[in-house]
Amino acid sequence: MPMHPAPPQGLHELVEAFVHTAQAVIDLGHGCSDDDLALPTECPGWTVHDQIAHVVGVEAWLEGHKDPRVELPPYEHIRNDLGKKVEYAVEVRRGRSGAEVVAELEHVLAQRLSTLRSPALKDTSIIAGPFGPDRASTVLLLRTFDVWTHEQDIRGALGQPGNLDSPAAAVFVNTVFLQLPRLIARGAGLEPGHEVVIDVTGPGSAVAARQGIRVEMDDQGRPRGHAMFAGDAGYAASWYRPGESAQTPDRQPDWPTTISLSTEAFTRRAAGRRSVSDTAYDVVGDEAIARRVMEALVVTH
Repeated sequence: MPMHPAPPQGLHELVEAFVHTAQAVIDLGHGCSDDDLALPTECPGWTVHDQIAHVVGVEAWLEGHKDPRVELPPYEHIRNDLGKKVEYAVEVRRGRSGAEVVAELEHVLAQRLSTLRSPALKDTSIIAGPFGPDRASTVLLLRTFDVWTHEQDIRGALGQPGNLDSPAAAVFVNTVFLQLPRLIARGAGLEPGHEVVIDVTGPGSAVAARQGIRVEMDDQGRPRGHAMFAGDAGYAASWYRPGESAQTPDRQPDWPTTISLSTEAFTRRAAGRRSVSDTAYDVVGDEAIARRVMEALVVTH
């Protein structure tokens, strides 16, 4: 089963994926009452209003705007220098109404689109990025990943699920899948010989995909994860036969540990928004290995 829908290819499709999720944040913001804007989200310390302010702040900065400096209280949710840097743009906008912040995002997004849809812009063009100048394609991937994550934060707080089938959702899932070899071999600390399959199941039209990782020893004697397959539904048929248990003692070495979870559960866990205990997932194989993988399955906070 290839990833479905497939992640965007090329700069044009990445731009449209970014626009789609940024516009979703605007549309959600327009529908918010003052009480809605004050709702806490799964992103520690941030309300719905703060989420929109964050998206505005980053995009405005990338477009060359400078926020006034403000005094930043010692918020408990700020864990590092990056978190502190990001918080300034949110703090600047905390005294503004939701309508003002949404209107600013509309204005800034129009400016961003003028930049990103320029015929002169190529995949390899160097433009301002969140971590410094970078290739346009890389910047669009990073921004789509981040904005979609915050769109989902907002949706969760408002009780308005959606866009799990969007191009931006495919960007998120694909980005995490690319990091699975490292997360499983290093983050989960699995020993060479172990195999893990992550099965993102949808449901419905939500992004669905499957990835298998085998841990092997590299030339320096360190564990390294290698993709066994990516999205190959036929692979599962080669080792799974109905009626046989993956936990049968004399068969266990031949079976990967398979973790199945919904797209929503996978993306929320990978975004660091939910603990493993609060994430619903099913396991075929070694429960302890699955738990270690789930604990390591975080690519952002």
